[in-house]
Amino acid sequence: MCSGDLVKVGADLGETNMAGYNEHGLHCLALNTTIFWNRKNELHQVAQQASNIEDLTEVVRTSLSVMCRQWSDAMNTFQEKFSSLSTLIINHGLDSSPQEELLSLLGGARTSPPVHQFLVNTLGEVGVKRISKVLSGAGKELQRIVLDHLQPAVEVIGFRIGELRGLSRWRARYHNIGLDESLINNATEKAGTLLVQVERFMRVLSSVVQQYSNFFNWLLKCIKLLMSEPSDQLLPYNSELVIIFLKFLYEQDPVKQLLEISETEYEVEIDLPLLLSAEFQCSPSVLPENTTDEVPLETMQRVRELVQFGGFSDIEYLRRTLAKEFQLMELSFKEAFQMPFTTISRKILCEDILPLFPVPTLPKSSSSMRIPTSVSYYEDSSGASVTPQTGQNQFIDYVSFQVPDECFSDIVNCICIVRGFMHDSHCLKKGCSTLEAVLLHVPVDYQCVDLSLYKDSQIVLLLNKVTNTSESPGDGCMVILQASDLPYISISRSAHIDVWRLPELKDSVAYLHIEDEKARTIPHSVVAPLAVSASRGVACVFAARKRALVYILEEDEDEVSDAE
Repeated sequence: MCSGDLVKVGADLGETNMAGYNEHGLHCLALNTTIFWNRKNELHQVAQQASNIEDLTEVVRTSLSVMCRQWSDAMNTFQEKFSSLSTLIINHGLDSSPQEELLSLLGGARTSPPVHQFLVNTLGEVGVKRISKVLSGAGKELQRIVLDHLQPAVEVIGFRIGELRGLSRWRARYHNIGLDESLINNATEKAGTLLVQVERFMRVLSSVVQQYSNFFNWLLKCIKLLMSEPSDQLLPYNSELVIIFLKFLYEQDPVKQLLEISETEYEVEIDLPLLLSAEFQCSPSVLPENTTDEVPLETMQRVRELVQFGGFSDIEYLRRTLAKEFQLMELSFKEAFQMPFTTISRKILCEDILPLFPVPTLPKSSSSMRIPTSVSYYEDSSGASVTPQTGQNQFIDYVSFQVPDECFSDIVNCICIVRGFMHDSHCLKKGCSTLEAVLLHVPVDYQCVDLSLYKDSQIVLLLNKVTNTSESPGDGCMVILQASDLPYISISRSAHIDVWRLPELKDSVAYLHIEDEKARTIPHSVVAPLAVSASRGVACVFAARKRALVYILEEDEDEVSDAE
């Protein structure tokens, strides 16, 4: 069943005169879905791998989010503490930067007053140790997340997409269901480049944590010297690493840049001479002088060949961040997995359409109206749909829905049940019709909230008692009735589909007598949805006061109490 606009009608469904016809409403469609049976094995294999990849992708997304948040919290602690150094420098009337002042201190120059005040009074030994512990803990936690969650998930994604890549090469079986080899190859490459990005991130993270640790060791040494305290028991530091930290890491955060998705495109700088020297096993100093300024065309061609030899045709992936690479991998998976949806959708054929009722007062762009509907099928014990070859009873479909009061002025507070639509679609080809329907009028002092087809051709109605006072919202009611015993009448069928069928039933409306049916009083006003389980024989009802009530449908009201 569908609610919406009738956009296109196939030639096999008949000619349609749409002049002055508002087709926005509820239609019942009979779809030929034999593609799911004919290709069930192939679809199961693809769906299973795609589902696993989707779950693993969520693990990667969550891991990146947690890592970015934890590292940002640690860096905020560092930046909040060290931002006071810039303030002290400005207050003392100096025009130098914090890096320049700290480099002067490292070079053995006289300690400036703002640096002395910052190290001794503002930061202190306790502050250095606390920030060092925070950053070290964040680094270890990020490494744990990568090793325990991120890296295994990316590796399994590569394995799963590799299996799909092998299936996509079996064109005779998998091309017809939309498994495109070129799209799968692209997704496979993106999974591989993401794994490379994870490996690089681990190296960058380890290097950054080491740089911060070395920087804090130097600060502790300086504080001890400024306070004339012994510093023999402190850990050693590397002066060259301190210089590198002050020049490249003091105001930059490469870890955050690799993890964070930002509006501004960030590219990772690649040291091409170092890359080439590693490949050609020589020192960067022996490379041509113009390597650092302008890379020769043949050199770039050589780099492209090396990258392709490694399995990746995208030579720009090393310039992207880990977060950006994950975005591209997600996009490639979306494109690859969208193709089977598109291909299969084109092979789902509409064999019949039954217009039920229009919704003339509802704007086409609005979806605020909720129409309770339920579709099910049962074994036809009447013998009307017996298969001549086997003599066995076939299944007959039931479609039930509430008719909105706005649709027809003379059909108010009614429920419609249609049966035999699928069977009728086959009979129409033989020149006969077996479609039946009934309009069931709900008592005026009740309002239908939701409905659901149950087992053995039964239908469960969820009703609210209408009251005139706003203080008392009224009680609810759940009614179970035998849908197969209702007085159905045949519905005429024609080649024209622009005729709504419900007006044919208004002269033969059946009336619901709640006292004659199996009814259960609910001491609350109820709201949709109604959840019914035929296998368990229970129904879950949601009360307006945020309560969930579970009822045993097989028991009478007096035999068992309700679970709340």
